[in-house]
Amino acid sequence: MGLHKAYRLNKHRVTALNGVDLRVEPGEIYGVVGQSGAGKSTLLRSVNLLERPDSGTVSVDGQELTALRGSRLRAARRTIGMVHQHFALLSSRTVAGNVGFPLEVAGVDRARRRARVGELLELVGLGDKARAYPSQLSGGQKQRVGIARALASAPKVLLSDEATSALDPATTESILALLGRLRDELGLTILLITHEMDVIKRICDSAAIMESGEFRESGRVLDLIGTPGSLLARSLFPIPEDGGPDTVTVTYPRSFDEPLMSELTRRFDVDANIRGGGVERVAGQSVGRLSVDVRGARRAEALAFLSERGLLVEEAGQ
Repeated sequence: MGLHKAYRLNKHRVTALNGVDLRVEPGEIYGVVGQSGAGKSTLLRSVNLLERPDSGTVSVDGQELTALRGSRLRAARRTIGMVHQHFALLSSRTVAGNVGFPLEVAGVDRARRRARVGELLELVGLGDKARAYPSQLSGGQKQRVGIARALASAPKVLLSDEATSALDPATTESILALLGRLRDELGLTILLITHEMDVIKRICDSAAIMESGEFRESGRVLDLIGTPGSLLARSLFPIPEDGGPDTVTVTYPRSFDEPLMSELTRRFDVDANIRGGGVERVAGQSVGRLSVDVRGARRAEALAFLSERGLLVEEAGQ
């Protein structure tokens, strides 16, 4: 909480974190999204204290890591797994050797290590690749090895550092599905950073938009989508911004079974022209955002009707 971190770069002071407050609930998948240089990686590395913040506190599973040093900190870090963007596999070791490496460092005996590695490779769908080398694997398979290795010490928290940015869309989808399944089966808490809004849309329960070392907004994804002026909603569902005086933005923050636009035109005798937008599956709900021209004598009543049904209606320019 209240994390600050600054660096010296060519005699200039660069602020990477500026009072960031982050709370991830047990068992949720939390995404931090932002462009390069926003401070995402520094934030992630601060969680396991690979980067020690200049001020503020980091607590994981009720234990304050910023108060620990030496062997106590190393022991606490074993409850936190890390998945890297570019896999970070050892080319000279087999798949089994890579997955078992953290256990070897921790002094786990060979028999227990072998059994644990076998369990993990089956869990990530690579049970037949134990003797293969990283050079023989696809990008998606390499990332699965990285995930298995991160789970070797049975962590409670999994950190994902742009884990899908080097993968093609189909492989990205399979890795996100794997992370979701691991969360459900193992009760993991997952914090991931990304620059891809699709990752937030497909897997995250909560999210934050980060810029210049600060959170612009944060919270449950569905709550943010239903918040007036939400940056997340605008990013997930871009719509035409060149509307006229009759244009409104209609946001669906949850699933609706009723054909509300059709009912709108019948009940209030207005014209409703959808200019753009979309409805997609997000956090288990069909949500979306539309740009709509609504014209007619009973326009105000029609918009009030949408609001009463739980949709967020914003006039152009709001």
